[in-house]
Amino acid sequence: MGLTIKEIRNNTIRARHLMQRSRSQGFAVGAFNIDNQETLIAVCKAAQKLQSPVLVEVSQGEVDAIGLDNIRDLVDNYKDEYGIEMYINLDHSPTVESCKRAIDAGYEFIHIDISQANHDATTEEIVAKTKEVVEYARFTGALVESEPHYFGGSSNVHTENIDYEEIKKTFSTPEGTKAFVEATGIDTYAAAIGNLHGKYPVPKELDLELLQRIRDSITCQISLHGGSGTPLHYFEEAAKIGVSKININSDMRVAFRETLEKVLAEHPDEYAIVKLMPEVYGAVQAVVEEKINAFGSANKAVM
Repeated sequence: MGLTIKEIRNNTIRARHLMQRSRSQGFAVGAFNIDNQETLIAVCKAAQKLQSPVLVEVSQGEVDAIGLDNIRDLVDNYKDEYGIEMYINLDHSPTVESCKRAIDAGYEFIHIDISQANHDATTEEIVAKTKEVVEYARFTGALVESEPHYFGGSSNVHTENIDYEEIKKTFSTPEGTKAFVEATGIDTYAAAIGNLHGKYPVPKELDLELLQRIRDSITCQISLHGGSGTPLHYFEEAAKIGVSKININSDMRVAFRETLEKVLAEHPDEYAIVKLMPEVYGAVQAVVEEKINAFGSANKAVM
């Protein structure tokens, strides 16, 4: 059942207040990808246990599989059931049209990522389409996030090492960040400081000195994508510097799949899969709790 425009605007006002609190109190909010209902339950249980605000996020693949409005209904139902502060982020949306549909459905956070769908997109094209989403989002108050170039990696388990000399070529710069934010009017800037999508055989390394210079160059929110496989101390420092949102996906997927494989092997004669799922979402919940504690968002929920 769809939300009224009044309900949507109330939600986006609360979402904006959350981002303001994150800056003033020095914590970051976890944005956790959900592939299915079990993953959503895991996030909800972690948020309830630690009294933490959370974002659940879906990219185009999850939207295609579950349905844009179905995701909205699921999140609202579980938010009420668990009594938690929870919002939806549309992650790496490839087109202006898909962003507009999510805004209409009441998603509080919108990430328009033109370069993800088209790695050869020009700066002018990225700016123009981002501005179009920013303008459209004013009707509901949804917060819009973007970046000026393709962000590396993929939300999977990688076997190769990280080529940081190559990755550094895509790092954000304070000057480029400032220019992009001023040109688009976005609410949140997705910074690239060594963070990469996916899980790698070596830990990720974040350039916190660069992050501080980026933070000093703009007044809007900053997000970090590709949080999986990152030593937790980087998150603690990033939150103190002023990152408001950190995305986690691959760490959750690994926990889900490895635990599912384990319980299936241990119960070869059980065909009621629902009976095996509590251990699976318990493993995912543990990942979410670990990140929440590192982000400093425990006990920060406001109901």
